[in-house]
Amino acid sequence: MSRFFNWKRVGLLCGLVALPLAWAPIDAFSKSHALLINASPSLPNWAFWLDKTAPIERGSLIFFKPPASALVAEHFGEDPQMFGKKVIGLPGDVVSHEGMEVFVNGKQVATRLARTRLGITLTRGPDGSVPDNCFYVGTDHPRGFDSRYGEIGFVCRGQILGSGKAIL
Repeated sequence: MSRFFNWKRVGLLCGLVALPLAWAPIDAFSKSHALLINASPSLPNWAFWLDKTAPIERGSLIFFKPPASALVAEHFGEDPQMFGKKVIGLPGDVVSHEGMEVFVNGKQVATRLARTRLGITLTRGPDGSVPDNCFYVGTDHPRGFDSRYGEIGFVCRGQILGSGKAIL
C-alpha cells in the first residue's frame, strides 16, 4: 500500500489546488500596495510602504508623477521616478507668498529658492485656494522641489499614485 501512496504527489496536488486560491488575494493586494525605495535627500526615510487606497489627509505622505517640464527633465530625466512629498494644504486652504516665504492659511510652510543647483531659474508656485481634488505638497528640506514652485504646483488626484508610510 505504501508503494501507491506517495506524500510528494499529495503535496504537489495540494499545492496545485491551493495556488489559484492564494493567487487572487496576493494579486489584489499587489495592485493596491507597493514597496518604494527613496533615492532623494528631500525625505528623511529611504523605504516606504505605498497604499493606493489610503485616504489623503493633511500630513499624509503622497507619491505622485511630477508634471512634464524642461526643468524636471533637466534635473530628473525625461521619465522621472515618482516624487514623494507631505500634504501641507488641502482643497480650500489658501496659499500665499510674501517675497520668498510661502504660507498656507497664514502659517509659513517654506522658503523658496531663486535657482536650482544647476542655475535654472525657479518660478513661484501657485497662489490662492487649493482646488478641489488637489493638494499643496512640500518637504522640510530647504532644496525640496515641491508645490512652492510653479514647475510642480498643486498636485491633483490624477497624478497621485498613493499614500505612503515610512518603514525604514
